[in-house]
Amino acid sequence: MAINQVTQQDVWNAKRRIAPIVSKSPLIFSEQLSEYTGIPIHLKLENLNVSHSFKIRGAANKILSLSSEEQARGVTTFSTGNFGMSVAYVARQLGINAIICISRRVPKAKVDALKRSGAQIEIYGDSQDDAEERSYQLEKEQGLTVVHPFDDAHIIAGQGTIGLELLEDLPDVDTVIGGLSGGGLHSGLGVSLKSANAGIQIFGASTEKGPAMYESIQKGKPVVIEEQDTLADSLLGGIGLENKYTFNMVQQYVDDIQLLDEAEMGMGMAFMLDKHRMMVEGAAASGVGAILNNRFTLGSKGVVVISGCSVDTETIMDVMKKYGDYGPGS
Repeated sequence: MAINQVTQQDVWNAKRRIAPIVSKSPLIFSEQLSEYTGIPIHLKLENLNVSHSFKIRGAANKILSLSSEEQARGVTTFSTGNFGMSVAYVARQLGINAIICISRRVPKAKVDALKRSGAQIEIYGDSQDDAEERSYQLEKEQGLTVVHPFDDAHIIAGQGTIGLELLEDLPDVDTVIGGLSGGGLHSGLGVSLKSANAGIQIFGASTEKGPAMYESIQKGKPVVIEEQDTLADSLLGGIGLENKYTFNMVQQYVDDIQLLDEAEMGMGMAFMLDKHRMMVEGAAASGVGAILNNRFTLGSKGVVVISGCSVDTETIMDVMKKYGDYGPGS
């Protein structure tokens, strides 16, 4: 399918559609990161959304776009945690049945949160790809609609509403960084931001422990790679060998992708807790970790998307012991 199947108008339509469920997230100035880089750096706090991640946007846009018949049959999705919680929240608000498929690799904190969400949880296999397989089995067995976490036009348009909010609050932004996994966030940002200003740089920070999108772009086609345990578990998961949208859109819109190691992810998490008093997961802190390690060539005004906060206290305590002495101003 062509890239232009997701347009700026689709993003504006998503903004209107999700307004009853999704509130605008705060954009705050980071004095410490600004001092370190020498340019103004702001943080887009998607961790403060009602489902605690940016994925509420795409989930709401997709589910609200379903017909009444499809909603009545229910939905299913596969998730490393955050998207599942977003689907569960939207489904509960609309009175829709939802089954969330996750692998055994999903951390306990996210599993516990999913169990509290009211949705039915199925733990299946050892990877995101295994969980995806179970979702499509449920579609055939029960007639549920699969809500794809990233490779879907409605999901991408929903995530793109972040870009519209950035342009409202910081019209002269020229650099946006976020954790890159399946590419839904960056595809949406690409549509919304680069339609307004093609010169805006969009950067992706990925984990070296399973960078499916990065490796796919290197190979020139979607590939399957092995997942490993990482602080940035939300960045795991394949992009799908039959990828329809995000592979091409990331190729077109993302200016640079950097692979971060565990120390760099940990530094970002420690920085966010120490300097901004926020407990965020590795994927959400990846952009901060990239900045602290000078991984990207920044423009004159930057934003880091803090994508979610699904992390347990034990992990944060361990991160602070290992990496709390790193970073500017420590």
